[in-house]
Amino acid sequence: MEASHESVLLVEAVEALALSKNDTVVDTTVGGAGHFRSILDHLGSDGILVGIDADAEAIGRAREAAREDARTDRPTVHLIEDNFRNLSRILARLGIGSITKALFDLGWSAYHLESGRGFSFRVDEPLLMTYGSPESAPKTAADVVNSCTESELADILFTLGEERFARPIAREIVRVRRGKRIVSTQGLVDAVLAATPAWYQHRRIHPATKTFQALRMYVNDELEALREGLSATLSALSPRGRVAVITFHSIEDRIVKGMFRDAMHAGQGVVLTKKPLAPSPAETARNPRSRSAKLRVFERSDVRDPAPVFGRTMTYA
Repeated sequence: MEASHESVLLVEAVEALALSKNDTVVDTTVGGAGHFRSILDHLGSDGILVGIDADAEAIGRAREAAREDARTDRPTVHLIEDNFRNLSRILARLGIGSITKALFDLGWSAYHLESGRGFSFRVDEPLLMTYGSPESAPKTAADVVNSCTESELADILFTLGEERFARPIAREIVRVRRGKRIVSTQGLVDAVLAATPAWYQHRRIHPATKTFQALRMYVNDELEALREGLSATLSALSPRGRVAVITFHSIEDRIVKGMFRDAMHAGQGVVLTKKPLAPSPAETARNPRSRSAKLRVFERSDVRDPAPVFGRTMTYA
């Protein structure tokens, strides 16, 4: 069955960008192409839309969306298979000196669960967890699980996954791999279950959730990529330019909050969301994976008391 993906905070994020037909916009994470399609619809013939994703299939979805746009005044579209951490280099290659709007959707799409690369703990498949081609990735989840020391594994699980049982899980992984390499998702799930108490295994959230999250983030160097990509975006923003970032867990949100705050204190602009915007109750009911989403918005501007950005009442996290 083909994966079904619903973009989180779609209306709110696009509204926050306050798009004009002649904007130069970067969608740094094309993913399921939901935000990409909406942004595309808002741009005219003088607009430029740059779509970036490390996953070739995501770029293919964006290419199909652009192909379906039959308007005579459609914008110029550039689709780049790359990591958004390389934004400065990408813009230079395209001859784009500055941008007016940018969107980061840091959630991973439902398509990743169907990619066969080990993102899901509910099916047994190779333990890869790479967003792009495993052949071009510097490491896979299997490499990490089978080569890191027990202490290193515990640090990864606790720091990136905030896993309370990081040490016993790391200890069990090391014990298991002494007999046989852990190369599949089921092998990793078995190790997690063996290391966690029975009461923990009957909660609503699967016991392996945080372990898989931590390894995925580590394999793809997600936090450092976010810092580099957001820094490059803030530098590329033209006056009155805006960047909107959707995060899905506290570690990412702290980074975004801190970088926006530092940019504001440096006189580079203003944070337009004093508190992050959260999905409406209707959206979380329709799409439970949106529960943890938070949207923060920054504007390159010297204005200290900006007019309200949003046209309707929002739910704050």
